[in-house]
Amino acid sequence: MESTRYDLAVIGAGICGIAAAKFYLDIHPTCKLIILEKDASVGGVWNQSRVFDTFYTQSPLGTWEYSNMPMPQPPEQDIFNGVFKAKYTSQYLDDYIDRHLYAGQTIRQRISFNFHVQHVNKDNAEWTISGKDARGEVVLQSSKLIVASGLTSVPNMPFLPGPDIQKITVLGAAKSAADLVYDCVQAGKKVTWIVRKTGTGPGFLVSPDSRVSPGTTYALSTIRFMTTLSPSLFNTDSWWNRFLQRTRMGRKRVKNFWDKTHRAVVEAPNFYDRGPEARKHGFQHLKPISPVFWQNQGAGLVNRPNFWDTIAQNVQVHYEDIEELHKGNVRLKSGEDIPCDAILCGTGWTPSLNFFDQDMLANLGIPQPVSNFPPEKAKLWEELEKDADQQVLERFPILAHPPDHYHTPVTETPYRLYNGIAPLLDGSIAFVGHVLVANYFRVAECQAIWATAYLDGKVKLPPLEQKQKDVALFVAWCRRRYLSNGDRGHWMSAEQTGYTDRLFHEIGLSSHRRFWLWDAFVPSSKKDLHRVRAEYIKKFGREVDSQRSRKGDEGLKANSNFLTHNTKDCKSDSHNPYRIDIVHNQVALELSAPNEISLELVIVSII
Repeated sequence: MESTRYDLAVIGAGICGIAAAKFYLDIHPTCKLIILEKDASVGGVWNQSRVFDTFYTQSPLGTWEYSNMPMPQPPEQDIFNGVFKAKYTSQYLDDYIDRHLYAGQTIRQRISFNFHVQHVNKDNAEWTISGKDARGEVVLQSSKLIVASGLTSVPNMPFLPGPDIQKITVLGAAKSAADLVYDCVQAGKKVTWIVRKTGTGPGFLVSPDSRVSPGTTYALSTIRFMTTLSPSLFNTDSWWNRFLQRTRMGRKRVKNFWDKTHRAVVEAPNFYDRGPEARKHGFQHLKPISPVFWQNQGAGLVNRPNFWDTIAQNVQVHYEDIEELHKGNVRLKSGEDIPCDAILCGTGWTPSLNFFDQDMLANLGIPQPVSNFPPEKAKLWEELEKDADQQVLERFPILAHPPDHYHTPVTETPYRLYNGIAPLLDGSIAFVGHVLVANYFRVAECQAIWATAYLDGKVKLPPLEQKQKDVALFVAWCRRRYLSNGDRGHWMSAEQTGYTDRLFHEIGLSSHRRFWLWDAFVPSSKKDLHRVRAEYIKKFGREVDSQRSRKGDEGLKANSNFLTHNTKDCKSDSHNPYRIDIVHNQVALELSAPNEISLELVIVSII
């Protein structure tokens, strides 16, 4: 690369990293931006090398895409119950980075593939990024940094005492483990499924024949009225929310709703009435332990119509911890030996943040071992979170009495980022994709917009003391709301709409909201974001460098001949219909390409 100094460096080219880079370029089209990606293709967990044929998305068709470019419809045979094979997400992301052009460069041309970030440090107001690529050791400098390395980059591998693993048992309790088990059975293997007793228990796997469909689960986090049924910190303090959360009658309604949802999830698999053979196989051990309301376990959608029958008839399930690997066997704590030829781990992930040293982790407010956290900082946060916990219980009394459940030991500090993005003491770095939500595409775009405003100094942040209280309140709420899953301070699986509303509210954007009842009862969707970029540019402006060629900026140059007094449709040729919106002295232009993939364009400096 010609330069080793950049205006912005983005670590990670997954869904969130691409969105962050794209919107920053929307506002700074001529900036020097680089994306550092450790794999050979984009997408993170969705990249071409990590997807497999039976890997499906967990969001319905039409919701798992960016707002400015629809995904082509996959073939019917690759769609099941509204969700579709993950390989189409990989293809979509590849197309996306090729179709967005700024100052003569596509997003793909700004990505350094196979770049392994080894260390990140800040010195004299510059971020220094050290790593390796095909050239060997590389050192880059950047004035701003976005960390989009995500939550699914580093496998969370269990420690298994014993000799080298050569021979199969599936470890894990949630969606990925379930997929592994099913695929192994379909391949004709003899499969044992181990769920740890010292974990949070079997996950909630929603069956296609249950009354909780993918559309229903999606609605819980996208319809604003439905989100009021969850005790969410992101809901407004309206009379309706106060009624639901702070009155006995309201809490009874909330409890009845979640009890019905729980029964719908657990009744479809028929855990206890499948006969003696299923009980002999331990099938009943797959029933979730705590209610679905608390989401103390993992969750996912089952993408096979015969999944539960296949498991009940062909898989031996053990609810026990592993003692060791011993002479070709997995030895359980109970003393039982399970013969196996290979072990597959569906045991989740750990955040990819190991390129920061311990001091930097503590200063930035991202997870590090509890034993390494400075005692004076630990005492400060302990006091703040104790006070915050009382506030949570006053606002949400239903969270005061969790069910009996297993709580995994806390070994790391939680995320302590303002809005899940910003460190409290450094305005030159942002973290995107480090919250756990139901749909990453929508949240990725909203975080990208907020992060751009934040890095440009456009967000009016509260004083440090108030930011600390806000962060402590979120961490305390997260622990109460999501039990063991909430300990890391980033879990908000039912909060994505309220969360994104808060991000936009903080920077004064409102074009994503609908009118009256539609706003409350219609699911939020990608269409809501169509006008947000134009609104952002009208409010904050867009960087323009008249000395640099902007040939092909977003693929087109505007011409004053296009201007009209209002919005209208016109055509440049039979393939490309334009929709032009006049916004102040700027033009928002939307193009439908021949393959029906739309590119939203913003052109400035119209004379």
